[in-house]
Amino acid sequence: MDRPEFALIDWIRSRVTDRDPVKLGIGDDAAVLRSDTGRDWLVATDMLMEGVDFTFPPATAPLVGRKSLAVNLSDIAAMGGRPTAAFVSVALPIDRGVEFARDLHAGLLDLANQYGVVLAGGDTNSWDGQLVINVAVVGEPFGERSITRRGALPGDWIFVTGALGGSIHGRHLTFEPRVRESKLLTELVNIHAMIDISDGLAADLHHILEQSRVGAIVDASAIPLHADLAQSRDDRGPVRHALSDGEDFELVFTVSSTDGQRLIQEWHDSTPIQCIGEITAAPECWLRTPANSLVPLPPLGWTHPLDGGDLIEASSHTDP
Repeated sequence: MDRPEFALIDWIRSRVTDRDPVKLGIGDDAAVLRSDTGRDWLVATDMLMEGVDFTFPPATAPLVGRKSLAVNLSDIAAMGGRPTAAFVSVALPIDRGVEFARDLHAGLLDLANQYGVVLAGGDTNSWDGQLVINVAVVGEPFGERSITRRGALPGDWIFVTGALGGSIHGRHLTFEPRVRESKLLTELVNIHAMIDISDGLAADLHHILEQSRVGAIVDASAIPLHADLAQSRDDRGPVRHALSDGEDFELVFTVSSTDGQRLIQEWHDSTPIQCIGEITAAPECWLRTPANSLVPLPPLGWTHPLDGGDLIEASSHTDP
């Protein structure tokens, strides 16, 4: 994936050697730490910046606080885990006052209480700049192991939760992290690989393919399209939006065909799931069109323009 942000991550990762208690370090939705009892602990962290991940308006201080925690809960869910504690560091604009800071933390705390997460510490500073907030979350697997991006196998079915596309129209601030759904999935089937959709379905699926060293065929007609796409008025089309908009924060995961059949038969949660394709042994990623032809599917989605160039795709990280 020739993208500056990921090239930087790869450069950093090449200079780091995991050792106890780090079981899995850089390169997944969360790090995995091994405790003295052999139990995994999950640690995820994300930084959100005004003007990149949100703007005022339409964002409000409580919604930004909520989102800053929600993106990390989504990462823990993508590892098949339950979030337990959070640590929050904030660089507050000096001209917005204490009430703004309280509103920001109130939104975060409301979501923390909803998911049983304890705000266990952090840091607060002020400066002559825009809002920056970083949250780190600790969690633990629902089952016996953490779920990574590395276990997809040829013949696996690819599933997504929910519906995709159009998150820029407000949902990127109000989405529900799929913690409950992750728990139900781990109880029902053996998930081989999983990731949450932050950069875009195509981009995040490519992370699974690269780390599992496999390919995929995605069925365009099977991709669940969100109703919010009705507000997207450009020439890219709904499927292109669903593949590349990002910030849906749904789960993408792979299971065996047997477990895939079981999910289709036994899944009764209010959040729908949909099989959108299949993992292949050949490393290429293809999109099957409604005309039943195969076209290459590149990692469309958000990328940080670290080289000063243009974004690869339109991003939902900033509000319109």
